[in-house]
Amino acid sequence: MRYSYTAKSQQGVTRPGFFEAKDEQELASALRQEGLFLISFKAEELSQKNKRSIFSFNRGVGISDKVFFIRNLRVMTSAGVSLPRALDTLAVQARNKQLKKALTEIEEKIIHGQSLSESLREYPDIFPEIFQNMIKVGEESGTLEQVLNNLCQQLEKQQELRSKIIGAMVYPLVVISAMIGIGFLMLIIVVPQLAETFAELELPLPLTTKIVIGLGVFLQTRWYLLPLIILALVFSLRGILRTRAGKQFFDKIFLKIPVLSQLVKETSAANFTRTLGSLIGSGVPLVRSLEIIAGTLGNIYFRESLLEAAEKVRKGAKLSDSLKPYENLYLPIVVQMIEVGEETGETSQVLDQLATFLEDEVANTTKNLASLIEPLLMLAVGGAVGFFAISMIQPMYSMLEAI
Repeated sequence: MRYSYTAKSQQGVTRPGFFEAKDEQELASALRQEGLFLISFKAEELSQKNKRSIFSFNRGVGISDKVFFIRNLRVMTSAGVSLPRALDTLAVQARNKQLKKALTEIEEKIIHGQSLSESLREYPDIFPEIFQNMIKVGEESGTLEQVLNNLCQQLEKQQELRSKIIGAMVYPLVVISAMIGIGFLMLIIVVPQLAETFAELELPLPLTTKIVIGLGVFLQTRWYLLPLIILALVFSLRGILRTRAGKQFFDKIFLKIPVLSQLVKETSAANFTRTLGSLIGSGVPLVRSLEIIAGTLGNIYFRESLLEAAEKVRKGAKLSDSLKPYENLYLPIVVQMIEVGEETGETSQVLDQLATFLEDEVANTTKNLASLIEPLLMLAVGGAVGFFAISMIQPMYSMLEAI
């Protein structure tokens, strides 16, 4: 549910704004953590553009577009350009239509008296909570330029990490796509011709041959059903992943597969430490930082561990102690380095160094993963070719034996 609210700060300043929360209790709790007291609120239905279903394929605003926005906004504000003028310039330069429209509307809101952080709250699909909270702290402390610099670095590192992972997966995807394409052509061109030959000779066919011929005939005569079957599978998978049970099932599988689980843990830890370092360095409270990061992580087990850790920290526990029960999720170095940061009082700097180390580890793991996948792909290709060859040649051998 989306709420429009009016709240008061501890200094007595009234602030309007927007916030998405499960109910009014969660709204009030979130505002209290920001030092605000809820005065009044009004529930609003989410606009149609913010509603998502299993049928939504909106590309949205990518990381590169957000980096463009933050980097240029930092440069322009540091040069003394007013916020409305900077946003107007960035809206003209923006290539993404969704971002362009949002920046134009945000410019109007700022001209009418809203702060930048309050304006960003109305576009949660484009500017997540990390944007809103870091910029809010920057506005209140007068360090907006530094906050924008931290946010820009965090997004650039996140984009670099994602590029490394995608780059490592290009080769396997190309091989798999080529294998599927060649197999498809064989099934619709070669198999039906062999099937006619077998039918004319009235040869008894083994089960594997019948399966291959049946698939080939299906693809040749009813190919138009293939896109519908693929779409049905995609929608079904998306629907399953939107359920808690489905998300838990797949996330658990990713944490069990040997090499892939290492990559998931390192990637999640790198994102966690990088983002936490940026939030703490910008002045966002630790508990609130953990809750924000929990909403950005894809794996449900990491998300729940951070929410539980945030609750323990709220009650007075140290972050390192709160993460120790989750040794199956967090690498030992993560907990140890956080503990060092807490002891030295330099948690933000330690987290940044740890994030850099973990990002390098992710790069190495992706290289090893690509090296491991290559022989597995060769085995898969060989197995598929062998299955096809045996299925098609076996009836011929049977005919020769009969002669």
